[in-house]
Parts: sequence; C-alpha cells; structure tokens
Amino acid sequence: MCHNIVDGWYHTPCNHFVSVSSRLHDCLQTNCLFSRRHLHPYGCKSQDCIRMMSLPVHNPIRISPTRCMSCRQRHRPAETT
Repeated sequence: MCHNIVDGWYHTPCNHFVSVSSRLHDCLQTNCLFSRRHLHPYGCKSQDCIRMMSLPVHNPIRISPTRCMSCRQRHRPAETT
C-alpha cells in the first residue's frame, strides 16, 4: 500500500513530532488507487482495488533536546506586571 513519509523534528523531552514536509511513497501495485501504476485511471469502482493508504511514516530529520513550541508555550510561567 502507498503511504506518506513525513519529515520533521522530533522533540525528545515531550515526545512530539513536528512535521516539516511530506512525500508519497508509491507501492507500484496495479490495484492501488494511489499508485501511478493503477489500472483504472478515472472513476475506479472495482472492489478488488485498494482504497486506503497505510499510516504515515515519521522520519525525524532533526532530533531536538528541547520541548516543542506548543509545550513551551503551555508550560511557561505566568507573567506578572
């Protein structure tokens, strides 16, 4: 099955993954709707064709020792004026 590969930053303290870009991995199967080798190019109604993608794969291109931006904003101390 085809799936998306998501590149991004992995923040180790909070275990969050922040995506930067994504690309499609083509399974090259003739019965997959998302493949460029799919046999029925338009309006496929065949019950034999795969109609779902696999879950996306996270590819950490950077590993950060700090918390992600949303966790930093959520846990920042209250400002006093």
